[in-house]
Amino acid sequence: MKHLQHPARRGVLAIHVTASAGWLGLTLGLLALALTALSSGSPSAAEASYRSMKVFTDWLVLPIALVTLLSGLVLSLGTPWGLARHRWVVAKFWLTLATTVASVVLLRPGVDRAAAAAVSGLPVPEPRDLVMGPAVSLAAYVFMTVVSLLKPWGPTRRGRRLRSASRRTPGSRKGVDARSVRRTA
Repeated sequence: MKHLQHPARRGVLAIHVTASAGWLGLTLGLLALALTALSSGSPSAAEASYRSMKVFTDWLVLPIALVTLLSGLVLSLGTPWGLARHRWVVAKFWLTLATTVASVVLLRPGVDRAAAAAVSGLPVPEPRDLVMGPAVSLAAYVFMTVVSLLKPWGPTRRGRRLRSASRRTPGSRKGVDARSVRRTA
């Protein structure tokens, strides 16, 4: 993929950071609602919490997760960072993909079951799972945020090979790592 021009890169970066922050905030809200439902001791408070969680998982989780995933993919493919050149980018990609799949395959159905049970006056199956899912996701998002800031672990084998190839090519343009490693915008 051709590298993004500076204004486009900044725009995609703004979308990515905004969606990522939104996903983190949404997950924090889901965690607060799940904890409220679990600890309130009030069936009506638990029902309201589960119904609120259902609205958020039905309408927001998947779109925000997909915008985060796709904007991150565009950034990695359209910038010198690359998708497979640095370990931190690879880690973030796979962790974002895993949390997106977990949100759709595990969290949404669990919230749907809990909301249906609460509305029917039945006991909610495995209410602690609705706390654990957002708690694990929140930890993953905080980890990915820190990794984005610190950019640890260095290049992958492919990244090292591309860097050395660009240094050996006479008259070539700037190599993969010729820019400041910390520059993101």
